[in-house]
Amino acid sequence: MIVVGYSADPFGRAALEHAIAEARRRDTGLLVINATSGDAYVDTRFARTGEIHDVEEQLRASGVEFELQRPVGVDTVTALLDAVDRPDAELLVIGIRHRSPVGKLLLGSVAQQLLLECPKPVLAVKPEGA
Repeated sequence: MIVVGYSADPFGRAALEHAIAEARRRDTGLLVINATSGDAYVDTRFARTGEIHDVEEQLRASGVEFELQRPVGVDTVTALLDAVDRPDAELLVIGIRHRSPVGKLLLGSVAQQLLLECPKPVLAVKPEGA
């Protein structure tokens, strides 16, 4: 299974596209996680109902078996690392954005933490042109 961290932005959409391609290539399923530690109405990376509908349509059209989880009130890094800890998880796919060293120091980085702590391979992708 491929685990993908989905966020409601171009970085999450790039991660989803690459995860679908990897799942096809490996002939396996997808576990899509769109998590938020805070209030879903404030977290801009937490997908709204309309976007989730579009994501589900994209996943159905891909022909890849999938599961979509949307935990609220959890740490995103913990949710993804717990998912990757499953025995059938082969790969974690995440979208990354450019951040200055000072930005990483002050605000932390979910992607950086996942890259450093994930016990399985991580595919970090950017949207085209980013």
